[in-house]
Amino acid sequence: GFNCLQTAFLQPPALKAVMAVCASSDRFADDIHYKGGCLLGENFGWGAVMLSYSSRPPDPMLCRDWREAWLKRLEAEPWLAPRWADLQERSDYWKHGSICEDWDRMQVPVLIWGGWADNYMNTVAAVVGHVPGAKGIVGPWVHQYPHVAPPGPQVGFLQTAVRWWDRWLKAVANGVEDDPAYRAYMLHSAPPDASAAFRAGHWVAVDGPVAARMVLHLSSAGSAPGGFTPPGPLVGYLSQNESRGGGVIASPSHLGMDAGEFFPMGLHAEMPGDQRGDDALSLCFDGDVLAEPLEMLGAARVVLTLASDKPLGFVVARLCDVGPDGSSVRIAHGMRNLCHRDSMEAPAPMVPGVAVEVAFDLDQMAYQLAPGHRLRLALSNSYWPFVWPSPEAGALTVTAGRVELPVYAGTGGGWDAPEAEGAAPWKHRVLRKGHSARRVEVDLLSGKRALIVEEDGGEVENLDHGLCTSEVMSERWEIGADPLSARAVHVWEQKLGRGDWQVRTVAHAEMTGTATHLRMVASLTAWEGGRVIFQRDWDDLVARRFV
Repeated sequence: GFNCLQTAFLQPPALKAVMAVCASSDRFADDIHYKGGCLLGENFGWGAVMLSYSSRPPDPMLCRDWREAWLKRLEAEPWLAPRWADLQERSDYWKHGSICEDWDRMQVPVLIWGGWADNYMNTVAAVVGHVPGAKGIVGPWVHQYPHVAPPGPQVGFLQTAVRWWDRWLKAVANGVEDDPAYRAYMLHSAPPDASAAFRAGHWVAVDGPVAARMVLHLSSAGSAPGGFTPPGPLVGYLSQNESRGGGVIASPSHLGMDAGEFFPMGLHAEMPGDQRGDDALSLCFDGDVLAEPLEMLGAARVVLTLASDKPLGFVVARLCDVGPDGSSVRIAHGMRNLCHRDSMEAPAPMVPGVAVEVAFDLDQMAYQLAPGHRLRLALSNSYWPFVWPSPEAGALTVTAGRVELPVYAGTGGGWDAPEAEGAAPWKHRVLRKGHSARRVEVDLLSGKRALIVEEDGGEVENLDHGLCTSEVMSERWEIGADPLSARAVHVWEQKLGRGDWQVRTVAHAEMTGTATHLRMVASLTAWEGGRVIFQRDWDDLVARRFV
């Protein structure tokens, strides 16, 4: 996806069109490293992934001097996570490759795909909204291709791609340019399920903005506007949930364990689970029980007037669908590093005790709330391990706020999506079955909680050329009451072999923090047969300027 969009941005003369899947148009504000200026846990995670992926050797069947090339690769391999973590504002580093820096450079036809269970869903609406003639499709999917990605329904991605290329490479008059600009799968209310194989819903197709803005003010009273309602016309309100007193956001450090993965890849409880646990620890505002369905298409916007008692901090907003049984499903979320309240290029710490207005968008959504359900806005200032915690446990005092909802009136059309098709899978033999595990452990003595993720892909032989591959990964994200107790440990093992040729690499990475710095250590070890042929260690400190 990134390569497609950035190639279009560069405008090579021979380029006729692009089709991108799962990409970001803004490498700082909305990518795997930072979101709303908040340092994501996945910045560290992606650094560990790349340390492992980049350590694999060339295949001797394809590269005669594979050992020499492998050693050169290992010697040159960077440990990227601390470099990214050190770039805490929107600098030239992040602007490079961000197509949002100059939309006018996007001159060729663009078809872009995304998924609601992926964290690159916002790019589709951004491209369609800024690139004339662009087409966008967003389904219910995780970070995979739409003809195979859960949750279903999957669609005919391959046929759609062929139709796209027929038009722009062969000049076949198939009407692609007349397709709706934006096709989105509108999810329906459903019980929470972090491993959902299918999501009920329907396709909507529109050519431009079709949602009206509904403003809901935050109220401290039960059924009437209260202390949080700002002056001005009142369109609606969300009243403060009685489970949390006062307009103060002071979240325990472990809030966020039900957020799910940044990049869900399958059905191993990777999507957001029941939000009730996180809601109970948040400052929540609930709407009335709906008598009619409520459909939303677009991005909600949250505007808060708040004061912080600490110079560094962030706020997370989750829009949730609360069912009659009290279960809570995350519809969309958004976040803002408070140092970035006015500018991402020139962030500044908060002045403790001074109230400011903070406004930010939540992720794009297409969602239908069922009658009998209610809307909830949940606010927190921790979101572990999705966001790396601030150095001090702080409190945010909210004195006014509102949420602006993109209410869809149903004026667009639908889409009769083609059925998913695919070629026969590659010929392979399973030598060792894989397994997955995902659990939360609580140490009752220390009070620490740990999210543990284990993925063993098993060992598989490619029957066309005999290459055997294996990948095993483990993650541990632990935290206690003190945000400085946060610790992440990732271990990745890669194995490749064919006959007597057997190689293996292990990447180990760990991240911790002090009041002033983030520490990221890593090691990489490579074996040929039973002999270690390479070993390297890294130990980096990153100053905490705005995170």
